[in-house]
Amino acid sequence: MRHKRHKKIIKKASGYFGRKKNVFKRAHEQVMKSGQYAFRDRRAKKRDFRRLWIVRLSAACDQCGVKYSRFIHALNSKGIEVNRKMLSELAIHDMDAFKALVGEAMGAKS
Repeated sequence: MRHKRHKKIIKKASGYFGRKKNVFKRAHEQVMKSGQYAFRDRRAKKRDFRRLWIVRLSAACDQCGVKYSRFIHALNSKGIEVNRKMLSELAIHDMDAFKALVGEAMGAKS
């Protein structure tokens, strides 16, 4: 059973640098730490993508002559529910549609 347990850990640690890939004690430490990193970064990834979408939207809003914060506020005021991921995709792939959405949101707001 000990051999089976050790083999399982060593297999998970394959590809690590130095002794962390083949010495059980070091491999076990690194596998535990790697699990902590994975758990933490699954949540951090969501934050990172949201930040990326906001940066892209801010740049697209600049091209349309409106501030990002005012644009988002106008969308919420009008009741237009489009998430930031989809707005970012629109801004990248279909700038005309994005400009139309900005016009719709900011139309009566000015």
